[in-house]
Amino acid sequence: MASRLRRRKRSPWAVTLLLLFILIGLIYAVVRVYFRAPDQKTADSSVMIQRVNGPVISEDLSEEEAEALRSHYERKPEFWTILVSGADDGHGGSDTNILVALDVANGHVFGASIARDTKAQVNGENCKINFAYNSGGMELMAQTVSDQLGIPVDYTVLVNLKAFQALVDTIGGVDFYIPIDMDYEDPYQDLSIHFSKGMRHLTGAEALKVVRFREGYASQDIGRMHTQQEFLKAVAKQLMTPANMDKLGDFCKIFVDYVKTDLTVGNLFWMGTAVAGMGTENIEFATLPGEWKSPYIYLNQEEVLAMVNEHLNPYTEDRTAEDLNILT
Repeated sequence: MASRLRRRKRSPWAVTLLLLFILIGLIYAVVRVYFRAPDQKTADSSVMIQRVNGPVISEDLSEEEAEALRSHYERKPEFWTILVSGADDGHGGSDTNILVALDVANGHVFGASIARDTKAQVNGENCKINFAYNSGGMELMAQTVSDQLGIPVDYTVLVNLKAFQALVDTIGGVDFYIPIDMDYEDPYQDLSIHFSKGMRHLTGAEALKVVRFREGYASQDIGRMHTQQEFLKAVAKQLMTPANMDKLGDFCKIFVDYVKTDLTVGNLFWMGTAVAGMGTENIEFATLPGEWKSPYIYLNQEEVLAMVNEHLNPYTEDRTAEDLNILT
């Protein structure tokens, strides 16, 4: 009787284990390729300017001088600068500008608010810094900030103010202490702001009015920025509560609808995970130091340089006064 060759059957457990290993490999590949840290910008970035991004090594320099110049522009690991700007109510300017330094290596986030009345030079003309956005969008805004502070802006994030309102509503509103009585009417912008000083639970629409109010502060925009910083801290604290950590889908929709950035979704996920692990006590805000003398805020070069080197500098070496371009 002819013998029959019997086909050997794979064990179901072996097949399951093989599929599991394949799945783990795919997940690992996706995480490594898609959900990854952003690149640090190099000299060919259109958002950067050569002076603050990297040295142009002249053939006339000695070997020692060239190496010293390269060292002056050596980057810290896992350190990025991100310019976050809030588009205004449709009149063309950037209402809020914050340069964020994300230092993952040391577990710290620092946001420096830049007053929109800060004196700057745009296209060769002296003007308020937020005119850079009117004139050339986020690219020119980032170049202008880089030129003043002597450091690169790695990435930009432009947020429509509707995103702010939607975010506050999504996390259930925010408890916030309003620092002064606020009363303001502007029919042109369809803006009506009326709040009494004190603690209040704010909806998204109410929060937007509070952070936009500036007329009642003695220092105008500087006072407003301080309120914005305190409110952002309250939002961050509320975001990290267990009830809001499960609203990823809602946050993604807000991002898609209202945010423009040159960071990928994978970059943002990686950075968001890193920040969530730091805790709110390691998130700090301040304002670029300066003095209001109508019609501009003039930055204090010595104090700005100290802030840059302590919190914002992505290079291993300290910046010098010659690296900055502060207008007087």
